[in-house]
Amino acid sequence: MDREKLYRLLRLGIEKGASDIHFQVGYLPLYRFHGELVELRYKVLTPEDTQAIVEMLLDDSGDEDRMSFNEQDLAFELPGEGRFRVNISRQRRNYNVVLRVIPPQIKTFGDLNLPGVLSDIAQARRGYVLVTGATGMGKSTTLATMINEINFTRKCKIVTIEDPIEFVFSHDKSIITQREIGTDTSSFPDALRAALRQDPDCIMVGEMRDLETVDTSLKAAETGHLVFSTIHTSDVASTISRLVSFFPTEEQMTVRARLADNLHAVVSLRLLVNKKQNGRVPAVEVMRSTRSIQECIKDPARTHEITEFISRGRGEKMQTFDQHLLDLLRANKISVDTALNAASNPTDFQTKLEMEGDFTEVAEVDKKPEVPFEIEPDGRF
Repeated sequence: MDREKLYRLLRLGIEKGASDIHFQVGYLPLYRFHGELVELRYKVLTPEDTQAIVEMLLDDSGDEDRMSFNEQDLAFELPGEGRFRVNISRQRRNYNVVLRVIPPQIKTFGDLNLPGVLSDIAQARRGYVLVTGATGMGKSTTLATMINEINFTRKCKIVTIEDPIEFVFSHDKSIITQREIGTDTSSFPDALRAALRQDPDCIMVGEMRDLETVDTSLKAAETGHLVFSTIHTSDVASTISRLVSFFPTEEQMTVRARLADNLHAVVSLRLLVNKKQNGRVPAVEVMRSTRSIQECIKDPARTHEITEFISRGRGEKMQTFDQHLLDLLRANKISVDTALNAASNPTDFQTKLEMEGDFTEVAEVDKKPEVPFEIEPDGRF
């Protein structure tokens, strides 16, 4: 495979709206659309193909030993066309490559169908804000939109620490410094400690991965900064438990007190297939700090009560997943089956549906689109 063919395969992903592109030996190229993998009618990839892809993706690294690894993350850019977050790994001595397509433009909250309260959260001056969800649920995209909201509305200094850099921000009212692990700094904790000496107003950490990163980011919030990050948890309550679990048992009560004092908001995401099955919409759980929620964070025996306090907090623009699912049903954006499958408590949700009345399935559901592109089997374009 040559560079021009690789670039055309990547352009197809950008043009057709794929979220991810997979290159694996023994398979056709795979593109993920609306959560489902679809084969491209091209040709089955050989070990030579995937090795050539890896060499081209690493071509600009300048490292003579660039191929001596078992797994690696990096960013790749088609100049003027799009960016990709790349993961390269080995499988039975061959290379696997997965590229996450990064949209060329950072979208607005409206474009992403996200609640307007996220704009309010982005305007905080200090505290700890976490965006959570499983892989591929839109955490990085949501975080980029929140950072861009600050960029457009405030004169401040923003430092981002990422592995790798995904969205590239353009300066507006804010000054933005973007640092990449492995290229600009050795680790998240090192970059966080350095960021505190760079006069930041807002710090964005790509992901909470270990105790040291969580501890250092909490210290940044404690010293009066606004700190954003992501973590792989399914909802707000599990986020608290996950953060605390990074620390030794003897420190966990202290950590709970620190979280209660500094956690400003948690936003949890689940992407769902829309009613027409031609796209996805986010279901969003939103927690904002209140005195009652702070008490639940401090007391491990009360952490499970957080969801109940969120459900009572619609006046503060909070919402549980199940409340937002009902909103999406009322707006005819998702089907009943989709809502039931995504509900945190399907039994309770079914009861709420019965109390609400009949949600009639509108007969406008489109057939799922077939693969919208094809390349000749011999590989010619």
